[in-house]
Amino acid sequence: MLKIENLTFRYPGRNQATVSDMSLTVPAGGVYGLLGRNGVGKSTLLYLIAGLLTPDAGCVSFDGAITRRRDPLAMSSIFLVPEELTLPDLSLRDYVAINAPFYPRFSYDDLRRHLVTFEIDPELPYKLTSLSMGQRKKVFMSFALACNTPLVLMDEPTNGLDIPGKMAFRRFIASSIDDERTIIISTHQVRDIDTLLDHVLIIDSDRVLLDASTSAIASRLAFVHTTDPDVASRALYASPAVGGISAVLPNDGTMETEINLESLFELAVTHPDTLTSLFSK
Repeated sequence: MLKIENLTFRYPGRNQATVSDMSLTVPAGGVYGLLGRNGVGKSTLLYLIAGLLTPDAGCVSFDGAITRRRDPLAMSSIFLVPEELTLPDLSLRDYVAINAPFYPRFSYDDLRRHLVTFEIDPELPYKLTSLSMGQRKKVFMSFALACNTPLVLMDEPTNGLDIPGKMAFRRFIASSIDDERTIIISTHQVRDIDTLLDHVLIIDSDRVLLDASTSAIASRLAFVHTTDPDVASRALYASPAVGGISAVLPNDGTMETEINLESLFELAVTHPDTLTSLFSK
């Protein structure tokens, strides 16, 4: 279990905290979407979870271990995939030989399987530095999930991927889900992950606007496309869309609709109190 307790972090030279007194509990298992406006601290939060930044107050613990202490056993249970990454001037074989021993659950079979999903030769004959940004990201993500850590953190993982690559990413994540692994994906590209999520987290710098399973969201909110102004007038959130209006309505449990993450996010940031009151009941 991941526990974030009264977490505050301020970058040097800044007056305002990027993360302020945030608390959150993430049970084991499932794919979490971490959403928020630019600058609210999504990437910072991932780095704090991974133990790469020191909080000004509060702490992060995973399975009882405070991550900032960087205990080797705890670190072998967490893997962070940053938005931007560089790889050394090594072959894939040498890279794996050097890094895999830090992760006792690493699986060569899983690495090969993930590379094949991304249509990359498992016997990659080139140095990693010769790969394109998209290819580097695919290789690194394949290695990340092959480490089989219980907690995987991904920051904008689909940036730099083309359309086939994004489709492969969805297959890649779907094939890696199990009850023991928690995957937290921070992204602005919500359409790349909407079908994968078990849970949605929407944050502001000083509070969690939404912390709910997709099943709870679907039972309490209905997402519709309509041309009826009366329906739009009853919506919690509505915006113009091609051929009509995208609206979010209260759901009494009788409507079955697919979650529109973009509309859900806009509802959260424009009417946060409405959303938090709805899910605090």
